[in-house]
Amino acid sequence: MEEQVGALWHRLITRVADNGNRAATVQLNDIAPVLGVFFRALGGDGGLQLEPGEATAWHSRRGWLQRLAGLGTHTELAWRDTRSLRLPPSINAFDDTRLNRDLYFWLAALGACETSADDNWFTHSQALTRRTLRRYPGLAARYHRLCHAHLARRPDPQRLPASEARRELAIRSALLDPGSVALLPDARRLPQPVVLWLHPDPPVTTAAQGATPQPDGDAHSNQTRDITDLARRRAAYTEPVDSDRGLITIRMENILSWGEYVRVDRGSEDEDDSARAEAVARDLEQLALSRDRGNTASSLRFDLDLPGAAEDDLVLHDGIRLPEWDWRKQCLLPNRCRVVSLLSRTAAAAGLPAHLAAPARRLRRQFQALAPARRWQRGQAEGQDIDIDAYLRFSADRRAGARRDADGLYRDLRNGERDLACLLLADLSLSTDTWINDQHRVIDVIRDSLLLFSEALDAGGDRFALYGFSSRKRDPIRFHTLKPFEERYTATTRGRILAIKPGYYTRLGAAVRHATELLAAQPSSHRLLLLLTDGKPNDLDQYEGRYGIEDTRHAVRAARRQGLQPFCITIDPQGNDYLPHLFGPNGYAVIHNPSQLPGLLPTLYARLTLQG
Repeated sequence: MEEQVGALWHRLITRVADNGNRAATVQLNDIAPVLGVFFRALGGDGGLQLEPGEATAWHSRRGWLQRLAGLGTHTELAWRDTRSLRLPPSINAFDDTRLNRDLYFWLAALGACETSADDNWFTHSQALTRRTLRRYPGLAARYHRLCHAHLARRPDPQRLPASEARRELAIRSALLDPGSVALLPDARRLPQPVVLWLHPDPPVTTAAQGATPQPDGDAHSNQTRDITDLARRRAAYTEPVDSDRGLITIRMENILSWGEYVRVDRGSEDEDDSARAEAVARDLEQLALSRDRGNTASSLRFDLDLPGAAEDDLVLHDGIRLPEWDWRKQCLLPNRCRVVSLLSRTAAAAGLPAHLAAPARRLRRQFQALAPARRWQRGQAEGQDIDIDAYLRFSADRRAGARRDADGLYRDLRNGERDLACLLLADLSLSTDTWINDQHRVIDVIRDSLLLFSEALDAGGDRFALYGFSSRKRDPIRFHTLKPFEERYTATTRGRILAIKPGYYTRLGAAVRHATELLAAQPSSHRLLLLLTDGKPNDLDQYEGRYGIEDTRHAVRAARRQGLQPFCITIDPQGNDYLPHLFGPNGYAVIHNPSQLPGLLPTLYARLTLQG
């Protein structure tokens, strides 16, 4: 009974003390697709992602109801770092839903105009506002509506102490006329948050700091559970507890649970309830991390280690060294990655699976109809028949006294052939082991897609090659050979496709560079590089985040300079957020229902090569 009364009191006092209007709340997830298009249309950095930011501590003056309810200690403001533009997960600053929605678009415009932060938040915010309004004058009316609505909700200067009143008046003047106030008066407390400006002191996340170097040993113990609805948290490193001190008990089921790291030897106290653990992770403003001096993998080893040589695929060569683009240094790092070509050791010749027989027959009929028809080649030195037109011209010229060689008097019936080559590169990373429904995983859909794609192109007569890849840091990048250009599509090819399995990670830039070398060597005038993936570039080291995005973009642009046509097909529902930056607005396709990929892949290929 006591707990029920306490819960009711907490809900009541929280609702009364909350200054926001819950009925007018706008969620970032609801407008993120439109907001992302708006951000990039204003010239925002294409490599930045729109992500929710966490609430940060904010010690400003609070009313007695807020103190009683424990509210007002944190605020959600927008800021920008090297990885993303971070926006509040939800906004209910105003009583009107349209104003809350307009605030999201105004913050996105500020993020698009932000270049580098100034130490003086007050003057920098005014300058950024003026720059945004000058660059996009159409936003002026929206800004003024937001400004007056925000001023109406700010504290009355007449009810504040003198020092805080002077500062509040300066903020009001700066909002109404950006650039008119050069100095923000000092006061003992922080001012009320200015929701129309970016964060004065944004938290530094691990993405902004850059990746911490990983030890050379097994790094898979660094993997954690992925909670997709959590905002990115700040991280702080702390010294690990001395595990040799005393006797502790570690329960294996706690390994994948969340908990706030405290430098106390209490291995048996971790929370094993996953639902509650996720709630704890949401409430934490900062996640404490510890890097032990020992190697965790020496005592706990998951099934992510590379297989032994006897069970692994056959290595075709020692590896090819490739560069990698470092976007921070704006240069290519030579010989940074090593790509190793592999061939399945255990794959046996196989027929087409029974569930693909009917769609394969349909695709074969369609692509045979698309194949160029057999036609007569005239003016040949030799052939199946005499070219009557050429012979009559030759005979007439001879009768007229003109001297002419008897060349090109035959015609020959030959197969039509399109001058194109296609290389399909499939992502075989660990994430392809994910289930998309009760019957199929992503890797199963990829197998079916490769098989139907091969059946269709074999029927159409186009030259094609199939490869898969995954990575484990920059050495090695595993490049699986399924069907090279010089090999015909046979039962052996089907056996290799059926033998593919989830690998490791997705160092996409190196894979694209190696595929570019293979495809650029083909003599065809039209060369299509198809990428089949289920997520963004990532790996265990600094390749996670902006580094991997920019390296992949550099590799794609290099492929285009060599005359190739890169095109990405993804089943990642967030693909529209980052693929335009990588492949351009017309260089990718997002398949929202992964189970439809096998049937859609040949259709996309037919559209892309219609002019081939």
